Amino acid sequence: MTVSEKVLPAPAPFVLPEVKPFWDATAEGKLLLPKCTECSTVIWFPRPFCPSCASTSVEWIQASGRGTVYSFTVNRRGVADMSAYRGAGEYVLAYVELEEGPRIMTNIVDCDPNTVKIGQKVELVFHNTGEGSALARFKPVSA
Repeated sequence: MTVSEKVLPAPAPFVLPEVKPFWDATAEGKLLLPKCTECSTVIWFPRPFCPSCASTSVEWIQASGRGTVYSFTVNRRGVADMSAYRGAGEYVLAYVELEEGPRIMTNIVDCDPNTVKIGQKVELVFHNTGEGSALARFKPVSA
């Protein structure tokens, strides 16, 4: 995984102990996801139980960092109640379907927002929060 030039704000998350492995891995440029050892569901968002079968038997697996744009919107106005994004300008908010199955809400970066398309191949980049974690975002795969 690569570290991208930060264009969007990257506010640090509030890290709960049960998902600390996820956030620690982001600081190392890795995307770890919980996977249920009972039903094999790959889980998003990170949590210590399976939303499919309610098992608490989960393990952390490293995701490939590859996916496709499932859905997206281009935000052209700042968000008034979130100071970190107030002056962010135009950016893409998207659902990316990971090769491992889950769909995650994220941003598409390092491209013209008007070129993003549903079904487009994307790869993971991390934006450092400056506080021991990084935000997982995606950029289009170079042709």
